[in-house]
Amino acid sequence: MAVPVAFFALFFAYPVAAIVGRGLKADGAWQFGRFGEVLGDPGIQHVLWFTTWQALASTALTLLIALPGAYVFARFDFPGKQVLRAVVTVPFVLPTVVAGSAFLALLGRGGLLDEAWGVRLDTTVWAILLAHVFFNYAVVVRTVGGLWSQLDPRQEEAARMLGASRFAAWRTVTLPALGPAVAAAALMVFLFTFSSFGVVLILGGPAFSTLEVEIYRQTAQLLALDTAAVLTMVQFVAVCGILAVHAWTVRRREATLTLVDPSRTSRKPRGAGQWALLAGVLGTVALLIVLPLGVLVQRSFATAEGFGLGYFRALTSAEGGAFLVPPIDAVWNSLEYAVVATAIAVLIGGLAAVALTRRAGRFVRGFDALLMLPLGVSAVTVGFGFLITLDKPPLDLRASWILVPLAQALVGVPFVVRTMLPVLRAVDGRLREAAAVLGASPWRVWREVDLPMVRRALIIAAGFAFAVSLGEFGATVFIARPDNPTLPVAVATLLGRAGELNYGQAMALSTLLMLVCAASLLLLERIRTDRTGEF
Repeated sequence: MAVPVAFFALFFAYPVAAIVGRGLKADGAWQFGRFGEVLGDPGIQHVLWFTTWQALASTALTLLIALPGAYVFARFDFPGKQVLRAVVTVPFVLPTVVAGSAFLALLGRGGLLDEAWGVRLDTTVWAILLAHVFFNYAVVVRTVGGLWSQLDPRQEEAARMLGASRFAAWRTVTLPALGPAVAAAALMVFLFTFSSFGVVLILGGPAFSTLEVEIYRQTAQLLALDTAAVLTMVQFVAVCGILAVHAWTVRRREATLTLVDPSRTSRKPRGAGQWALLAGVLGTVALLIVLPLGVLVQRSFATAEGFGLGYFRALTSAEGGAFLVPPIDAVWNSLEYAVVATAIAVLIGGLAAVALTRRAGRFVRGFDALLMLPLGVSAVTVGFGFLITLDKPPLDLRASWILVPLAQALVGVPFVVRTMLPVLRAVDGRLREAAAVLGASPWRVWREVDLPMVRRALIIAAGFAFAVSLGEFGATVFIARPDNPTLPVAVATLLGRAGELNYGQAMALSTLLMLVCAASLLLLERIRTDRTGEF
């Protein structure tokens, strides 16, 4: 427990506290009056209203669209199921700027629908909401579908035999059992959309701004650290409340259900209704996920001279002036950073998961919730906090390459913990006790008892950490150096510059990143079990 606590204290709590303290202190005194001044500003009130409203709307729309998909993945067995599961997960691990780029290519000015039918939804709420559904569809499918696949269908069948209609049996038997999982998924979607950054930054334009985007604007553009500090505290309080409720729903889900082997509940669709439901879900995935990704690929090949590799070739040259190095270097930089970040995340997350498995109490539950904070607390604040805190010996890291992997690892650790924790808890504690009685050291008990049982979950955790590290943007936008840009930073930089060549290179880099993430997820699906964590 000591190592994960020290890691989070040093690389998360300290930078965030430092940036907030610097913003709210003047002449050595705390300026708490700034809360009233900032929150009373009509512009900030509009940001707060839009942040909350779009998060609620995005959550409701995601549940509405994704719950049928959760049922199909849970109950139906059909060809290509593993591939389709990987496809719907690709958007979740893509950088949010890439998701924004995909919908910009589909719905924006000069996008596919604009060219074909004159439909343009850029800088509107609908574009943001649809991009959030695209991004969070997998959260509902994996969280709710994972539990749904382990519910014993005989309970619902018994209710049907007693005279209940299909809907009544589902409402009275299945829905209450799914309630905690649905609530947990809804809270996670709300968390991700409440702290949305890249999607709103790309699609929102000047008229729409979430708290995270406003923190970035106040910090990077206006240098108003006091306003940014107030907004960071508001977001921090909101995220803590969301995570507290999420932890409660997870405990309910783990404590109240008797689960069965998913292989006993999955079968081929039967009847016209089930085949129609499967077709509807496949159509939704095609329109909502495959089409935007396909347009992204199409735009990367559509040069002024026709379809070709022109934009990809341009990535090998630094003549455009956007970077000090050729944009293609961002690919290798991101891969190198992600490998190091994955190693850190697996080490810290693995130690944390083991500690959470073997200990109990309020402190442990609180630390479990703390591990999720990096997913919702302002990554912009963390990145800027790195710059102003890790600047003195023995931790003068501002000029060190390790700064980027450390920031990426903060996002990867929650995925490692959430993937490994259920598997570790399923290991029979009597096996550990027997090994200890026979004289095995704690390290040997872990190596001989736990590791063989969690090896597959550990590989999957590493894969997810690698994928999300590739896509981290909020913190690395501050700390990635111009001569060592990451892929998400390179994409955002190119999209922010005028010119068809810059846009095409952004699409090409986004396509490369999408292919790397898709390949990683396909490999993970081949070794995945339905009990390897929430994701």
